[in-house]
Amino acid sequence: MSTVEEFFAQHDDWPWNPPRPGRATFHYLILVTEGELAHDVDHVTRTVTPGQWLWVRPGHAQCWHPPGAARGPFILFEPDVLRPDLARLMAPLTAHDAPAVLSPHPDDGAWLQQTALQLLDEHRALGRRPLDVHHALRRSLLESLLLRLANSPGIAPATAGTGRADRYGRFLDVLELHFRELHHAADYAALLGCSVRTLSRAARDATGKGVRELIDERRLLEARRLLGNARWDARAVALHLGFTDPANFGRFFRDRTGLTPAAYAARDTRTDP
Repeated sequence: MSTVEEFFAQHDDWPWNPPRPGRATFHYLILVTEGELAHDVDHVTRTVTPGQWLWVRPGHAQCWHPPGAARGPFILFEPDVLRPDLARLMAPLTAHDAPAVLSPHPDDGAWLQQTALQLLDEHRALGRRPLDVHHALRRSLLESLLLRLANSPGIAPATAGTGRADRYGRFLDVLELHFRELHHAADYAALLGCSVRTLSRAARDATGKGVRELIDERRLLEARRLLGNARWDARAVALHLGFTDPANFGRFFRDRTGLTPAAYAARDTRTDP
């Protein structure tokens, strides 16, 4: 737990000078209270303005930009910090495809900022009270903050998912586990115990896209992450994503990005020294 300005002051030579892409292993949660913060999440530059929150989730590719005049609390926490019951309630907010920038309901803004500042104060209060009480207070404040953030516009309540919406949510869960080796709608329909038609209808209701398109989007996202951040070569990425022939992967990638894997990797690392 820190602030944007403190975090950048402590790391003035990395990883934004020059900016370099990397992959998040923690949850990065930043409230902007002043200025604007630019941050790349999965190769898209997001601009976060006062009152908004940036949330980079584990597994996301990210690239820092110089903070400029941006100010605000910066919360960093591990994926397993949430209790199982709370994790279920928070699933729409912690999901891989949840929004990177959150704009809370106006009625919640001041409360969220105050709670974030209280969490920062408690983080700095180590030694002021018994250690178990200190940890319990930090956890309680974080949980309260996240639950209120889950009320942000654009985040569907976890308890509202029934029928097709619930099926789509379960599809996203199994897609995240199996997108490397399973590439057909029928594979996922079998895992979910439904017909391809039923799964397709659920996907289109939720996103307007077909199941195969969603599978391909997830594979493409992973390819971009590995080529740009982990610096894998195209052959290794093709094998990792279940392509039997690197040439097929090259066509798949070029058709969707307009670039060959090699050209994309060279472009994405152009800021390296």
